[in-house]
Amino acid sequence: MKPAWLKPFLPRSLHGRAALILLVPVVTIQLVVSVVFVQRHYEGVTRQMTGNIVLEVGYLLHRVNGASTLEQAQARAQDLGRPLDLNVTLPGPAAHGVHRHWYDLSGRQMVYTLRQRMPQVEGIDLTSDPRSVTITIPSHWGPMEVDFDRSRVSASNPHQLLVLMLFVSVLMTLIAYLFLRNQLKPITRLAAAAEAFGKGRSVPYRPRGATEVRAAGLAFLEMRARIERQIEQRTRMLSGVSHDLRTPLTRLQLGLAMLEDDAEVAELRRDVEDMERLLDAFLAFARGDALEAPEEVDPARLVARVVENAVRAGQPVSLRPARGEGRALLRPHSVARAIENLVANAVRYGTRVEVGVTLTERQVIIAVEDDGPGIPPERREEAMRPFIRLDAARNQDLGGGVGLGLSITADVARSHGGALRLGESAKLGGLKAELVLAR
Repeated sequence: MKPAWLKPFLPRSLHGRAALILLVPVVTIQLVVSVVFVQRHYEGVTRQMTGNIVLEVGYLLHRVNGASTLEQAQARAQDLGRPLDLNVTLPGPAAHGVHRHWYDLSGRQMVYTLRQRMPQVEGIDLTSDPRSVTITIPSHWGPMEVDFDRSRVSASNPHQLLVLMLFVSVLMTLIAYLFLRNQLKPITRLAAAAEAFGKGRSVPYRPRGATEVRAAGLAFLEMRARIERQIEQRTRMLSGVSHDLRTPLTRLQLGLAMLEDDAEVAELRRDVEDMERLLDAFLAFARGDALEAPEEVDPARLVARVVENAVRAGQPVSLRPARGEGRALLRPHSVARAIENLVANAVRYGTRVEVGVTLTERQVIIAVEDDGPGIPPERREEAMRPFIRLDAARNQDLGGGVGLGLSITADVARSHGGALRLGESAKLGGLKAELVLAR
């Protein structure tokens, strides 16, 4: 389980996470090799080379201390220092302490070895000249200053090895990422095809990639084909049902038109009209938007046309200024029918209705608010089920509806990759229905 503070810094895309999985081991190996191998190896070499210098300086000090005069000591120092490549000053300036840069790791190991193998060393200078080492040792003839090349006691910095490691790591990481990207492309295409199908669009897709990805792609194509066949079969069936049911209704209407007008005939006509209305609502719910192709539209203008039609019909509906702008790929007639259902539902239970549209980068949000009694929170999920009527919970004085308005609207929202959200209007106090559509 990832720590909560780490989540904002982790990539969210599959490419980013795959790159992270690829880079973390490479960087870890680089650090392990650099610290464990390079540092340990060069520390051992530095100790060995410093030990050799200690032997040479120790022999030089022994010969100098064995001289009977200062002149003889100086002569021995020069005679021995020349072949050993040591610059000796006797007597030299007094020096104490260690002068070393904090980042000089090999110098730290060299100082440690000198202190351990030759405790009498009083001064070690590694800063005056980065290419040389100056040490001061007490002798019988005063302080003896010995200067020698830094390369004799310190292994060369592993620049070549580190550069080679870095270059090879970057090259192999790039090659691995190219191969990995080719493996991730089929997954990205599958995700795009699934997302488009969730929004009611059918884009061409051909399974590619590894065996597992191909299997997932084939399963998606089979699922999409089954759903499309079911939609097509449902549409054909409902076309036949519509024709078969409307024929007897038409005969009933013609028969009633030939009868004399009286109270019983008027009631029969109302029954036939109710049957026709129920049939239209059922067919609209079952047919959904399967027969309409998506197209680029301006959601703000679409909502404005629906509100204008409601105002012409004498409904108390007003339109708020749109927030955001742009176009979206929608099924305009289905979306218009869903908005009309929300407006009709709001007008049925309220005396004032406001409609607003908000366009974000990824969504189109159409809000319909009224000043009616609203719907209790515990019954909002139930209200979006088909053939469920909550008239008793809202207004007993109004006639019952079919119970399909919110169901049709929710179905339209889902077919566009969105959802229908019911809440409470903070401005009007009644119901707030938000139709959320993916862009």
